[in-house]
Amino acid sequence: MKRALPLIVVLTSLSFLGLILLQASWLKNLLEVREAQLFSRIYSASTEVAVDLAKGNGSAPLIKTPKRMGFGRFNPDISRLIKPPTVEERYSTTDVYNKLKNIYDGSELKNLHFEFAVINGSADLEMHSNNFETEYYDTLHNKRLFIAIAPESASDLESIGPFEHLIVIVPNFKNQVWGSLRWIIAGGAGFMLVIFAAFFVTLRTLFNQKKLSEIKSDFINNMTHEFKTPIATISLAVDAIKNEKVQNDKDKLAYFTGIIKEENKRMNKHVETILQAALLEKQELQLQLVDLPIHDTLHHILDNYVLQLEDKNGKVDLYLNAKKDIIQADEVHFTNLISNLVDNAIKYSNDNVHIIITTHSTNKYFVMSVQDNGIGMSKESVKRVFEKFYRAHTGNVHNVKGFGLGMSYVKTVIDAHKGKVKIDSAIGKGTTFTVEVPFRQS
Repeated sequence: MKRALPLIVVLTSLSFLGLILLQASWLKNLLEVREAQLFSRIYSASTEVAVDLAKGNGSAPLIKTPKRMGFGRFNPDISRLIKPPTVEERYSTTDVYNKLKNIYDGSELKNLHFEFAVINGSADLEMHSNNFETEYYDTLHNKRLFIAIAPESASDLESIGPFEHLIVIVPNFKNQVWGSLRWIIAGGAGFMLVIFAAFFVTLRTLFNQKKLSEIKSDFINNMTHEFKTPIATISLAVDAIKNEKVQNDKDKLAYFTGIIKEENKRMNKHVETILQAALLEKQELQLQLVDLPIHDTLHHILDNYVLQLEDKNGKVDLYLNAKKDIIQADEVHFTNLISNLVDNAIKYSNDNVHIIITTHSTNKYFVMSVQDNGIGMSKESVKRVFEKFYRAHTGNVHNVKGFGLGMSYVKTVIDAHKGKVKIDSAIGKGTTFTVEVPFRQS
């Protein structure tokens, strides 16, 4: 698992990166094809309009009446007699705009933004849309089309002079191409997000499985060590009892049988801890609520830790300031909760242990804090201390025993009592656990 996981991460990352590159290449090609497709449609539709304009279906006459000059004579410029009327003379600007708009709408270009103009053979503007002149000179972002307005069958007379031209400008052409692809792009992006989410969930699951495997391995190692020690001690005590000298010495016999009894209690305690963890895993913690006086409970609990405190030259200061200390709690579980806090304070401390237990009460809560001068915890350990099987690094403190279930049990019991537990810790300065439990509402 340790070797396979990095390989899986690398291969999956390379696959994901390759997929992103393929998507980028596909999108680039799609954009080029879409640009060519859109330009072709615009050109074809605009050409149809130019042909329609050249047919001369406007209301103006095909041959204009020549203007008279002074003294009743006609203008001698014969070209004015035979030259067909211009687009400007046949159509208004609105007419041309509507022609373009209607044909674009029918060519799957319904949302196309465009500007247009008609110029004569001398490149003079005959008509143009409002923003034509502004957009005409922006050749970087806009597309321009020049389409001749030529009759379908030009006669010699109609061919006099150059043709008029229809100019169509598509502002921000690339942006409009992107806009036409927005649903395809959104679908591709959504697909990539789904793949990335699957990739992330897979990796997180693999890392969690790896962490769980390591935790279980540590738990098995700890459990093996915790059981081997009392078993070995019991074995030695039994061998000693078999000795005739010991059997004839009542004091030694009592001593070794006492060791067996204590080590048996120790193993039973470990078994009980593991069984409690199993119950907590199944969420089968059943509370038997009674009126529990916490101050008296504290005194009883601390009596059990006298020898451990003496071994580390330790002391406990009690500041029982709570005016009201009776809460509705399960006596067994809440007593175990306090014992775990005191036991941790002793275990994760060097010599000269100093524990300060303080209580106070508010209108709604009973509050108790257990402060020690131990090795403290890092921020990472504070975040994870309530995880099952988690054991903080002990630094210079060695031979710290346990399964990493104590704090998980504390959190579960507090949650079952609808209370809160907070941690304040710094490496080398000690740790403070603060427990808040609500009073029964009358």
